[in-house]
Amino acid sequence: MSGEIVLEGRNLTKHFTAARGPRGRFGKRPPVRAVEDVSLALRAGTVTALVGESGCGKSTVARLLAQVYPATSGEVLLRGERVRAHRGAAFRDYRRQVQLIFQDPFASLNPFHRVRYHLARPLRIHRHVRSNAHEQELVAELLERVSLTPVTQFMDKMPHELSGGQRQRVAIARALAVRPLALIADEPVSMLDVSIRLGVLRLLERLADESGLALLYITHDIASARYFAEDITVMYAGRLIESGDGESLTQSPAHPYTKLLLASAPDPGRVTPPETTRHGEPPSLIEPPSGCRFHPRCPVALPVCSERVPGRTELGEGRWTHCWQAEETALTR
Repeated sequence: MSGEIVLEGRNLTKHFTAARGPRGRFGKRPPVRAVEDVSLALRAGTVTALVGESGCGKSTVARLLAQVYPATSGEVLLRGERVRAHRGAAFRDYRRQVQLIFQDPFASLNPFHRVRYHLARPLRIHRHVRSNAHEQELVAELLERVSLTPVTQFMDKMPHELSGGQRQRVAIARALAVRPLALIADEPVSMLDVSIRLGVLRLLERLADESGLALLYITHDIASARYFAEDITVMYAGRLIESGDGESLTQSPAHPYTKLLLASAPDPGRVTPPETTRHGEPPSLIEPPSGCRFHPRCPVALPVCSERVPGRTELGEGRWTHCWQAEETALTR
């Protein structure tokens, strides 16, 4: 059913052990607080974008939802049922329903096997084929769905014989082979030429619409998210900071960091970029700032921003943000 919540993460937190750095008490290294208290819901037939700069924890969220990483705390729900599937038959069944598309299409394909093998293998593993002829038919259908035609021209090609866009289409077709309910695309076009990114995004959009897939599009590019996704959630330094429908969030952002992302997006009509941030770098996730993690770079920070983590401020029509400035504005209305 379109609009039904298919995949959900509730209060997901993920800490890693630092590979380097000084040891604390008892000789232990401090944790890397990669993701803190992230809640995200994916709906059937809807494209949701998770946006933020490199290193903010987006890919960790993707791997938590795909059950590649176990969560430090929090839970993942598939169609309302709590899931813990990190190995064995349970993991295989879960991956049939939730598929992950990686950033680098060449690294995600075995360079020693042909396109036919990459698409036929998941069909056989998940027992979708009845015979060799049926397998051939399904592989051809998958290639047609991702617009790699004529299919006979692509079936027996090796990955190195394909362009970057064609390799990513093969990776998408492989994900579709198991007939998933949710598709997580982790920076699926960032390594492709600008000229072919739009074609891949349109393909994913069409597949979500036609197949009723719940699609999570992870990107650092808020401009493509604005074009592509119905809903946008913004992430900074391991925490979610703002969410809402793509149109209203990009037209009237509430959080200073969202304004920064929009100001940094290409805009031919902009003469002088607005000053939206102090100088500085993203914080360390080993020793993140107290309070709001964006406050050291925020041009409108209040004293409370460095003291306490902001709560969730509802902005109406499904929009919300975590910002003390927005909360003060809401209280004075």
